Amino acid sequence: MSTPELIYKIATEASYAPARQSGSYSGMPIDAADGYMHFSTAAQLRETLRLHFPGQTGLVILAVRTADLGPDLVWEASRGGALFPHLYGGALKTSAIAWEAPVSVDADGSCELPEAVR
Repeated sequence: MSTPELIYKIATEASYAPARQSGSYSGMPIDAADGYMHFSTAAQLRETLRLHFPGQTGLVILAVRTADLGPDLVWEASRGGALFPHLYGGALKTSAIAWEAPVSVDADGSCELPEAVR
């Protein structure tokens, strides 16, 4: 598997907003509970939103440059045995974020992804 240029973090706007000032994002409650930050590839993103965020508004997708994460980025088997990117070692530096975009997920789990997701 070749490492993609970008991976994606789904966050609530409320949890991410302070990071714009502080320069680092410590993640969502599930990240703290699991001991690492959850990410998805472009191919995994839609299903992650469908399964874990149905009916939610006020979300933001963070496009993160994998090259900026170094050895703390680990690919581990998760849903259906697929390899998912996980970030160990603490908070995500906002300097690694290429772009951010708002997203809302319908009650049935469907959503419109930003065009820039690739």
